[in-house]
Amino acid sequence: MHLVSEGLASMTVPMYIAEAAPADMRGRLILINSMFITGGQFIACVLDGAFSYDKENGWRYMLGLAGVPSLIQFIGFLFLPESPRWLITKGRKEEARRVLSLMRAGVGVDEELDEIQRNIEEQKEEMQARGKKAVLVQMIQTPAVRRALIVGCGMQMFQQLAGINTVMYYSATIIKMSGVKDDNFAIWLAAVVGFTNFLFTGVGLYLVEKIGRRKLSLGSMMGVIFSLLFLAAGFLLASLDSPPISHSYVKSSTHVNCSGYSSCNDCISDHGCGFCYLDLHNTAVNGSGSCDPITRTMDEPMKWTRCGNSTQFTFAYDFCPTAYSWMGIAGLVLYLIFFAPGMGTMPWVINAEIYPNWARSTGNACSSAVNWICNLLISMTFLTLTDALTRHGAFFLYSGLSLLGFFFIFVFLPETKGKKLEEVIQLFSKPWCACGTVELEREVKYIQIKGHNAADTDVSDGE
Repeated sequence: MHLVSEGLASMTVPMYIAEAAPADMRGRLILINSMFITGGQFIACVLDGAFSYDKENGWRYMLGLAGVPSLIQFIGFLFLPESPRWLITKGRKEEARRVLSLMRAGVGVDEELDEIQRNIEEQKEEMQARGKKAVLVQMIQTPAVRRALIVGCGMQMFQQLAGINTVMYYSATIIKMSGVKDDNFAIWLAAVVGFTNFLFTGVGLYLVEKIGRRKLSLGSMMGVIFSLLFLAAGFLLASLDSPPISHSYVKSSTHVNCSGYSSCNDCISDHGCGFCYLDLHNTAVNGSGSCDPITRTMDEPMKWTRCGNSTQFTFAYDFCPTAYSWMGIAGLVLYLIFFAPGMGTMPWVINAEIYPNWARSTGNACSSAVNWICNLLISMTFLTLTDALTRHGAFFLYSGLSLLGFFFIFVFLPETKGKKLEEVIQLFSKPWCACGTVELEREVKYIQIKGHNAADTDVSDGE
């Protein structure tokens, strides 16, 4: 249910906020937007938990109900005014004045409107001087903006490669994998995970202007690495402690594969088999386990198996009973405690700050595209990775990618806290590494929000 709202918010809403908000409130307002997204995710988890008891039609209600907030949002968009900056670029100055008066309660409207007008005129002059090249081409050819684009896209890439949407999309599945046998209980635990995400996004709202973007991102990524290693360790311990198989079948050559496994972990790794056992406090009674062939629906044993013809046994096709199931749940909660305040929000805040006016919309569009491409990559490959690398191997991989992200942030991300927008681009004016080249003292003339210039060298100059 949260996918539609998250997609709209990630691509359009932060840009609208950046253009409409006062400069001193821009970062916090973007974070408030993120809090509403995570709050919506939590509500969706609660509703999914309620509908999960209806085995026949619950999934239909889950999908259909998503249309209600979408309709409300659509109606709200009809009454949403265009941003004053966009209206001025279209020559609709009086309309821009009315909109800005509503947003600022009539305070300082003329001064801000003149400032926007001046910046847009300077931007037009700059664009004419640059020629008719596409904005993205100009960004790539401009050293400081190119570096900002690399940082912005890199932040969005590592946000996803850290596995956040694996955790959000598959939280109930991961909880089941950790050893929780009740489907409904797993869904409610996923709601707890969603609430943690919402709650600690609020922590980021408090910390962003206290300790700064860079420190918050680094601390967040370090915590993410620790929690992913904790998750991986939990699944590794569960696999080493996997209940043994004591009973086997020699029914037919069709099902001979299920009889060849020695533990529950090996058994459920085969999608044609499930683990049958006597349950005692979520623990398999010693010597009670067997690996049974399952039906085509992949959730029931064959009728002729022990679990198929007796109600005293418990059948597990997607988990193994283990004493380490708590580590999977705790690991998910720890992950979001660390992720939500920093890496959950900072990529959006940083991308709203690091580009000059003429490149801001294109820069945010490029970084959002990187975010969703990596999102697709991670979410589509998670189950395949758990098969190919094992469950603990998949989380070890995510922790390694997160470690790369930590070093990327440490090396390339400057601190933008307390900087005016016209000052931020200057943080990217110097090369990251001279590497035998001559450092330029002046770079391209940038259009800044205050009408100041960072440098005035032609874009054809190299780094």
